[in-house]
Amino acid sequence: MPYFESPVDGTRLHYIDHGPATGPVAVFVASAYLGHDMWEYQTLPLAEAGFRCVALDRRGHGRSDDTWSGYDLDTLADDLYGLLDHLDLSGVTLVGHSVGTAEVIRCVTRHGTARVDRVALVAGVSPGIVRSPNVPEGIDPALVRADEESFRSDRAAWFARFADDFFAVQFPENQVSPDYVRYLIDLCLSASARAATGIRAAVTGLDLVDELPGLHLPVLVLHGTHDTSAPLALTGERVARLVPDGTLKVYEHGGHGMFVTHAARLTADLRDFIEAGAVRTAELAGSDTAGR
Repeated sequence: MPYFESPVDGTRLHYIDHGPATGPVAVFVASAYLGHDMWEYQTLPLAEAGFRCVALDRRGHGRSDDTWSGYDLDTLADDLYGLLDHLDLSGVTLVGHSVGTAEVIRCVTRHGTARVDRVALVAGVSPGIVRSPNVPEGIDPALVRADEESFRSDRAAWFARFADDFFAVQFPENQVSPDYVRYLIDLCLSASARAATGIRAAVTGLDLVDELPGLHLPVLVLHGTHDTSAPLALTGERVARLVPDGTLKVYEHGGHGMFVTHAARLTADLRDFIEAGAVRTAELAGSDTAGR
């Protein structure tokens, strides 16, 4: 299985690299507690269609090494950029889900756009969901602390309790099998306890409001109307307003888990966005050649 070493501290990180090496490149960053496996309904069909799909297991998640430290956003963003360097990727579309959107944003604002052409943010918790001076309408920190206690006391029960809301199963079109729910919970529980609490702390302290205006590349925001983990008005709508070149696509009845419930539509939207970037890259390359 492919691994590389984090440029920060040498942590061994796992990734997948599927599809033809010459195809348009998309790099996927998963939600909290999950690894690359969560993206199967996007990476498999896109790779089969000729795209190069790379997906990272962040530290402490999936098949990557467990560590005590490194769950701050800067380190996670450096891990992600380390993967782009390791594979010498360019013209990349970065795709993040939930907290993965924060890693994607910080990766670009911290390391620039030499390797990254565009960004897709799926059901993101960015720019922040907990009340702070920049997010005055956010969640009460006292409620966050109470939820943290519940999470620490019984992670398995916590995941099971929020599964219906995660997929917004009150809408008939959002049905998922009990078998898949158990599978996803098992994947979440494979993240170490330290990694799980570390990534939760990153979400709690998240505030990217001041960074978003500096995101000078196309940004596609994909968000559901019934996302209880990251309410649309607090996250997706706000990101689309704050970035210079943002496009918001709202999924009616979509919950946080729309990578499953709205898999075909999400994959199609990502495909169109990635292809547009590949066309633009080819046009720029042609212009440079003509200029010489």
